Amino acid sequence: MFRKMRRDKQALTPDECIDILRRATAGVLAVSGDGGYPYAVPMSYVYHDNKIYFHCAQTGHKLDAIAQNDKVSFCVVDKDQIVPDEYTTYFRSVIVFGRARVLRDEADKRAALELLAARYAPHHDAARRAQVVDSGYAFADMVELAIEHMSGKEAAELTRARQAQSH
Repeated sequence: MFRKMRRDKQALTPDECIDILRRATAGVLAVSGDGGYPYAVPMSYVYHDNKIYFHCAQTGHKLDAIAQNDKVSFCVVDKDQIVPDEYTTYFRSVIVFGRARVLRDEADKRAALELLAARYAPHHDAARRAQVVDSGYAFADMVELAIEHMSGKEAAELTRARQAQSH
């Protein structure tokens, strides 16, 4: 169902992809938007147990699109170094495909909000994070993206450099 990567020698391992998803702080969610046009929107997120969670307002384009078609993709760029002398970029990125759903169960929503709060304010104690979760709980929805397929790729130059280091 999902295409095989054309330049598979540049493919990242599943563990490397997960490391990127854990490390990055933003990605781009792509949904099937109004009138059949793609709608891609930058999102803060948290990765946990093969799922990606993000928050959003309780109404809007993104939620309307997910209600119409729950199949989405999410892209995270880990590296994007322009190398002018070589007319290229040294890049590393991950793309996931999966199904998105708004969390309606209160315990699931709260758990996802707590993961997100801990991700972006790790220095706050649990009581402070709980206060933030409580204050935002009524005004935000949490969306869960269950990952069905994931692939990562990096520039050939980065692959060669890693291979040279391991020898």
